[in-house]
Amino acid sequence: MQDTANTAETAIKTVAEARGVTREFRLGSAVVHALRGIDLHVRPGEFVALRGRSGSGKTTLLNILIGLDNPTAGQVFILERDLATLDENARARLRRQSIGMMFQNAHLFPSLTAQENVELPMRLARAEAGERTKLAREALKRVGLAPRANHRGLELSGGEQQRVALARALVHAPRFIVADEPTGNLDSMTGRAIANLLRETAHDGGIGLLVATHDPTIVEAADRILQISDGRIVE
Repeated sequence: MQDTANTAETAIKTVAEARGVTREFRLGSAVVHALRGIDLHVRPGEFVALRGRSGSGKTTLLNILIGLDNPTAGQVFILERDLATLDENARARLRRQSIGMMFQNAHLFPSLTAQENVELPMRLARAEAGERTKLAREALKRVGLAPRANHRGLELSGGEQQRVALARALVHAPRFIVADEPTGNLDSMTGRAIANLLRETAHDGGIGLLVATHDPTIVEAADRILQISDGRIVE
C-alpha cells in the first residue's frame, strides 16, 4: 500500500500552482490590488526565479502559495491539493510535511548549534530524538556543513547561516521549497554559492523551488524566470 502511495505522489505534475489568483487589501476607503490574476506553476525538480521590484507582489504571492494567506479570488494547489479545501490545521500539517521555507535572514537561534537549529521542524513534528539527530546530520551533510554541526549560530558566517537555513528547510524531505530573497544579505561570491546549491537541491532531490529575488546570480542559476510587476506576471 505504501509503494502505491509513493508512486502516486511521485507522479504529480506540479508541486505548486496558482490559477487566476488575486489579492486585494483595504486601506481605509481605498482598495490595494496586490495581485491581479496570477497564473503560475512549479514542477518537481524545477528551480523557478520570481523577479520583481519591492512592492510588486512577490512576498504576498509566496504567502498565498504556502497557505499563510488566502487569495481574494482564484485557486492555489500544493501537490495538486486545493488549499481552499483545507482548514488551518490541515494547512499547517501540509507545511510541516511537504513545504520548506527560507528567508532573507536565516532566522537561526543564536544560542543553538547548527544541528539543533536544523532539528527544530522535527521537534514540532514530535519526531523521536534519534530520528531528529539522524535527519539533521544528513541535511547538514547535504549542504556541506557537517563539520560545523556543533557550532552555534553566532559562530557561523552569513553564508553558513543560510546553508543551515536550507538544511532546516530540507530536513523533513519537502516536495516544494519557497525562498524569499535568500541571498539578499550575502556578498556576491557567497550568493553565487547559495544559488548553485539551491539549483543542485532542486535537481538532485526532485524538489520544486520558487525563489523571489532581486539577485542576478539567482536568476542565472534558475531553470525558468518569472517577472512580476504591479501584481501581474509579465513577459
